Amino acid sequence: MDSDDEDIEEVVEGPLDEDGLPHGFCTVTYSSSDRFEGHFTQGEKNGKGKFFFFDGSTLEGFFVDDALQGQGIYTYEDGGVLHGTYVDGELNGPAQEFDGQSRLVFKGQYKDNSRCGECWIYHPDQGCVYGEMNHDGEMTGSSVAYIYPDGCTALYGSFVEGELIEARLATLVSTEKDRLRFGVAPDSPVFSHDKSTSTCIATHALLPDPYESQKVFVADSLIKGAGQGLFAKTDAEPNTVMAFYNGVRITHSEVDSRDWALNGNTISLDEDTVIDVPQPFDQMVNYCASLGHKANHSFTPNCKYDPFVHPRFGPIKCIRTLKAVQKDEELTVAYGYDHECAGNNGPEAPAWYKQELELFQQRQAAPIGQ
Repeated sequence: MDSDDEDIEEVVEGPLDEDGLPHGFCTVTYSSSDRFEGHFTQGEKNGKGKFFFFDGSTLEGFFVDDALQGQGIYTYEDGGVLHGTYVDGELNGPAQEFDGQSRLVFKGQYKDNSRCGECWIYHPDQGCVYGEMNHDGEMTGSSVAYIYPDGCTALYGSFVEGELIEARLATLVSTEKDRLRFGVAPDSPVFSHDKSTSTCIATHALLPDPYESQKVFVADSLIKGAGQGLFAKTDAEPNTVMAFYNGVRITHSEVDSRDWALNGNTISLDEDTVIDVPQPFDQMVNYCASLGHKANHSFTPNCKYDPFVHPRFGPIKCIRTLKAVQKDEELTVAYGYDHECAGNNGPEAPAWYKQELELFQQRQAAPIGQ
């Protein structure tokens, strides 16, 4: 993101002055394979210009006396973009960063190319971490907050490099000149980073998530034979995070090698990991720190599974609405078992799913009105 280029050897395409220096609009290619296209005055960059770096990233803006000044746009090799304020070629001032899908991932200040002051770090799942950067440009301190996707519910306390250490439930109460103010619940329990392992689902298995507790509740499902289900506690708009799916972390091979009866509460996190809520943690009296595993299957769901970076549980899945849902409506998701046949055994799915799939396909194939 620094606009300086220390290479001496260069190839110039464009007009030169009487001393053989770039003068006018030129393209200069350096020995590092970096390239600059822009306006020069007697060998110095002056005016609009753009660096094309060897790694695929770019930097463009307005140059004065060979240094980038004012607003500059740095584009990362993966398509992410930083809109920043430059002074003498270095980031100094307000900045915003977006990922390759144009989602805001950072908002705050830079000083001498390092993040500083009050800053926001945004997750793609709509959660964010807010606080003051330390001298190393890290979100570390005792007055940092994780803010849930509703933009109001927060965990306020100690974080290290953006990771929760200890915090209490808080509510965003005001914003003054881009500085947030939180009201901390005086009777709040202490929340801490509690990422599961292959054998431990949570250190505090009976400590409910404060955001999830506002969104959902568990009750007997309206689906015949489904047992308990997950229901909306309030009306919710489309694309609303409703619940979290935490569990022990096991491998795909472990899931594939055991009986389907043991896989009732499994969900793939990534190509290496499966999240599982095994017995006896499928019972609320033993585990209620997250409730996403209580959502039942539907071939016409009103919710979906999405990746989520949770302040307590780390990378997990969440349940997000696909459409508007009403208070007391049951939340359903498509479990996503493989519909294709494998050998003589039919689809790779439990028996109940195969039966439901057959009934659903029959209904879809039936003439309208039948």
